[in-house]
This record gives sequence, C-alpha cells and structure tokens, in this order.
Amino acid sequence: MVVILIRYKITFIYDGTNFNGFQRQPGQRTVEGVLTQKVNVMAKHPTPPIVVYGSGRTDSGVHALAQVAHFDFPFDLPTTAIYRGLNSMLPLDMEVTKVEKVSDHFHARYDVSGKKYLYRLALGEFQNPFKRNYTGHWKYPIDMQKVTHALKDLVGEHDFSSFVASGSTAHTNVRVIYSATANYDPAANEVSIEFYGNGFLYNMVRIMVGVVVEIGSGIRPENDIPRLFQVKDRNQARLTMPAAGLYLEKVYYENEDPDHPTKLPPKP
Repeated sequence: MVVILIRYKITFIYDGTNFNGFQRQPGQRTVEGVLTQKVNVMAKHPTPPIVVYGSGRTDSGVHALAQVAHFDFPFDLPTTAIYRGLNSMLPLDMEVTKVEKVSDHFHARYDVSGKKYLYRLALGEFQNPFKRNYTGHWKYPIDMQKVTHALKDLVGEHDFSSFVASGSTAHTNVRVIYSATANYDPAANEVSIEFYGNGFLYNMVRIMVGVVVEIGSGIRPENDIPRLFQVKDRNQARLTMPAAGLYLEKVYYENEDPDHPTKLPPKP
C-alpha cells in the first residue's frame, strides 16, 4: 500500500525559558523534540517516524514569536484539524499559530530568504526579577542617538567574522543586514533592537547588541563597527548578551511576503 504524504507548514511561538534549545538532544527538553513527539502521536506513531524540520535553531533561553517548521503527514487532514490537534497536546510554553498545506518542494530551512530578530534590553541599575527570563539587562546610561548611529553601520553586506561565536558551522561569515533599528520605551525603561537580514550566524545578534550598547554607553568608540569588520576578530567584540532577551520575530520566504526586500536600502 502506497502512503501519500501531505506536507504541512506550521508557524508557532514558544517561550524558550525552559527549553534546552531547539534541536533534539537525548534526555533534554527541546522545542524540536517536543514538537516531533506530538506530531507522531497525532499520526498514531507511524514507521518510519515523522521528522520535523525547523527554519533554524534557537539556543537555550531564546524565544520565538513566529518560528516555522514543516513535516510530512500520513493523513490528509484539514489544516484546522492539525492546528487544534497539536495545540491540544502541546505544553503551555508552546503554541501553533498557523497551519498550511504546502508543496512537496517547500523546505522550512532551505527555502528561507530572510529572518527578523528582536532583542529586548531592560535598563536600570538592578535587574527586575520579573523580566529576567524575557529581557537582557544593561545597568549603564545609554545614548539612543549613539545606538541609532551604530546600528546604521551594521546595515549592508559585510563579513561578520567579529560577530560570530566559536562553534559556528557556516561556510561563510558574509551576511546582509537589510535594516537595524532601535526604540526606547520610557514606560518600561526598555530598549528594543530589531535586526532584519538574509541570515544570521551563531550568536551574531547577541554579539551585535553587545557592541551597540557599549557604543551607546561610551564604553566603545562611536565608529568602532567598521573597524570590527576589518579586523575579523571575535575577541574584540567582547560581549555576548544574554539569551533571554532574544526573540525570533519572523521568518521570510521568497515570493511569499510582500514586505520582504529584494535589495538593500540606498545609502544616505
């Protein structure tokens, strides 16, 4: 008997606090592990088991507002059935927000054309215990004009070798940042920094935020980012900001998102 597999694309959110990252690991609670287990329960434990493919990994403690994955399912169910079935089984720190049937040619990881990340940074001398799992913390005064200027230096196609942690398996450290913006919320006393690019290296966002806030606080020279591109030395970028402040905000696919840019903005 030939089983016709149906490919489903899911968009989902999760609180990364109690996950040991995205990728499945024996004996560890991971996003991929939990999701794979629930999908196989829904499919009545087929042989071979269903494999879930995510758009990319997130580290332990990192959150997602719109992660994407796909899997091939042995039953042709309405998307509403997949949506309700998974959400009825998933833990409280995960939720599927959208389910779509897609072509067999679609791949959640290899078809990605861009991603958007958000970093939330709580300011103040001491860290608010209620924010510690959802924001980074910065105790020094910060000049938002300096932050904005520093972020502009990150926009464009660059070699981000100074902004990648050891352990990266990328074949090249060249990436394109389409936009990098910051906003200060006085009510929350928080800075939100958003990066939109064609791809991100291991710990790249957290390292970029560390450099930018050091510039904003006068710890690092205002024009230091072009120098870091030139020296290609991770040690000179210094900080890696905490995982808790990082959110995968959106995953882009070619010809799917009207706001996905096709070229860099013009230089001022």
